[in-house]
Amino acid sequence: MFNKVTVVLGAQWGDEGKGKIVDLLASSMDVVGRCQGGNNAGHTVVVGKTEYDFHLLPSGIINKDCTAVVGNGVVIHLPQLFDEIRKNEAKGLTNWKNRLLISDRAHLVFDFHQSVDGMQELEKGKKSLGTTKKGIGPTYATKASRTGVRMADLLADFSVFEEKIDRNTVTFLHVSSKAGKRILVEGANATMLDIDFGTYPYVTSSNCTVGGVCTGLGIPPKQIGEIYGVAKAYCTRVGDGPFPSEQANEIGDYLQQRGKEIGVTTKRKRRCGWLDVVLLRYSNMINGYTALAITKLDVLDAFDEIKIAVAYVLDGKEYTTPFANASEMGRVQCKYLTLPGWKTNISEARKFTDLPPQAQNYIRKLEELLEVPVKWVGVGPDRASIINVF
Repeated sequence: MFNKVTVVLGAQWGDEGKGKIVDLLASSMDVVGRCQGGNNAGHTVVVGKTEYDFHLLPSGIINKDCTAVVGNGVVIHLPQLFDEIRKNEAKGLTNWKNRLLISDRAHLVFDFHQSVDGMQELEKGKKSLGTTKKGIGPTYATKASRTGVRMADLLADFSVFEEKIDRNTVTFLHVSSKAGKRILVEGANATMLDIDFGTYPYVTSSNCTVGGVCTGLGIPPKQIGEIYGVAKAYCTRVGDGPFPSEQANEIGDYLQQRGKEIGVTTKRKRRCGWLDVVLLRYSNMINGYTALAITKLDVLDAFDEIKIAVAYVLDGKEYTTPFANASEMGRVQCKYLTLPGWKTNISEARKFTDLPPQAQNYIRKLEELLEVPVKWVGVGPDRASIINVF
């Protein structure tokens, strides 16, 4: 009897706080895996006064009883991996050598990939995509053209790697699931950055929707159980591309400052705006969320009123699903639903009933609009600052 796999995915443009939800769930898991992306992703987990930053390592590696798996769908820059391990060791990460497995099928990112990435962005000029210049796109390109180098290619020459990469992670996950082990998959990036379903071409180079779990770790669809989507109580985006609900004004500035919206990987300020349920509804269509986590609700504490984008308007017509064409997405106007704010500090709330009625109403309205239950609400950066709604 195979145990079902639990999946955590970004429901917006990334930076939703997935690491915090993974950290919460990992405490009861045996295995936590990454299925796609590279060190262009960044997850932050705050434990007490310690802030861990992860880019390639699964966030669940903090749990001392978890085996961390980096799947075949991930692209790995080895210097970054070693640097990340060193930095997190200094912060208290222990015993990772006995708990980290890397797929021998994962492709390698080389420095020349990063150089190519940077040059391609320069060539595009004003039409640049705003990539992280980490070489992720060029690496996936060499993978697709069958000219890439995989971890397995190192094993014949470097015995030190063979000691660490001595199993095929697909087999390991299969055996673990069959043995009843609890497995959590941690998605990187997010739905609206998916190479197929995101705001193309302003996307990443991998499938960061639920399908990437199957192809990036070798997990069959029938073994996927709970699928949790993570979204902020507002919306952010790093880099270029359409952002219908963006507030390029004092509201956006406030959200950026109050939410400390600085990219973990790029250190760029994130663009900020109101929550967009048109995108979240579309995100749910693709991934089939069983429940949502809404993070950073406390960032909205000071607003008299809070808006939610419920439809798009283009050339006088109303739409409730996003456009595939980035140019059209860039021209839409949002139709907003306005709700009253709560004007009080909610960071100490630990039960849903501790929240003011207006904050409860905001969450319930999202559930109504999306037809998906909200399971967790984040009210602060710390590990303990999360409310279990049910």
